[in-house]
Amino acid sequence: LALSPDRCDELGLDLMAAKNESAFQTAFTVSIEARDVTTGISAHERAHTVQVAIDPESPPAALVQPGHMFPLKAKPGGVLERTGQTEAAVDLARLAGLNPSGVICEVMNDDGTMARVPDLVEYCRRHDLKMITVADLIAYRRRHDKLVERVVEVELPTALGAFNVVGFRSLVDEKHHVAMVKGEVAGEDDVLVRVHSECLTGDVFHSLRCDCGQQLEDALLRIEEEGRGVLLYLAQEGRGIGLLNKLRAYKLQQEGLDTVDANLELGMPADLRDYGIGAQILVDLGLGQIRLLTNNPKKIVGLEGYGLRVTDQVPIEHPAGEHNREYLRAKAQRLGHLLHHQGLALDEEMIHEERAGDRKATRAPGRAHPSGRTPPGTGRQAVDPEPGSERGG
Repeated sequence: LALSPDRCDELGLDLMAAKNESAFQTAFTVSIEARDVTTGISAHERAHTVQVAIDPESPPAALVQPGHMFPLKAKPGGVLERTGQTEAAVDLARLAGLNPSGVICEVMNDDGTMARVPDLVEYCRRHDLKMITVADLIAYRRRHDKLVERVVEVELPTALGAFNVVGFRSLVDEKHHVAMVKGEVAGEDDVLVRVHSECLTGDVFHSLRCDCGQQLEDALLRIEEEGRGVLLYLAQEGRGIGLLNKLRAYKLQQEGLDTVDANLELGMPADLRDYGIGAQILVDLGLGQIRLLTNNPKKIVGLEGYGLRVTDQVPIEHPAGEHNREYLRAKAQRLGHLLHHQGLALDEEMIHEERAGDRKATRAPGRAHPSGRTPPGTGRQAVDPEPGSERGG
């Protein structure tokens, strides 16, 4: 019986084990029984126990412990905090406007094994049942739930210009994200935006394995030149896998793997970044129609999936270096980034096949750069370590 954490607390249900060592950290509480049943074993009496447990008018005294029903305590953040069936049952009922609880069970195949998705698809077809996955619920909630909270706004003079910094807190995982805002952007069309994932090694230590630091500086300079724009700095180190895993991926790259295979070798996805948080921050800032500084077509699709409209893809361009050439080649050939670095000899046909269905990028005209360096957005050599290139290797 999947219950919300609030309901478990109201009923005084303690966790079955103080130290949960189960593989999936399933939060079983002590078992229960309705006080007015006989043995409590029958399906009828178990159903009665369920009704008593979920009734908001039932006090703790209406139940006895132990019993024949096994409550499961969902995480407060639901499937956005834990991708489990417990949380999915509670979330689904809540989204339907019903009591946030649900009875769940495993479906078994005829041979006694647990039914997996292919088995369940056939099972639902045979019995004319609807089917939803935990992944479906996660996608729905990320699209419709409020995931961030604006916390603070302050002026920040920098060597690259004066900005307003707006700090946000994630309501899902407590991570902190910031938006560097230049000028008036709320309600304006075609605002220049860069979504940049943090990269400690590139942004702070100027690592040559990526060009994240260059992209960060170029984006801020570009926004300063225009006099209006937003740089969104997301806490998604290592393409979402974290700093230590990124460093482990670097070690594997030293041993010959590319950035994608290094992540996979660690048991991590090639790219674990989530654009839902970023999209909600941009909407909170009053943006709806933007020009996006990126070389990654998938980022456009990711943001537009959350209701933003990208009117132009503006490349961030600078030549590949000795230490990041192979890294950038892997990003182009395996992650679908639009890179035209001189000397990389990239297979354009393959790149365009990989991005079938994505919107074709349009390139912004070049212009003189105040620093005298090759300006971002000129020529045909484009690279995007994407929100932070080396993240994840």
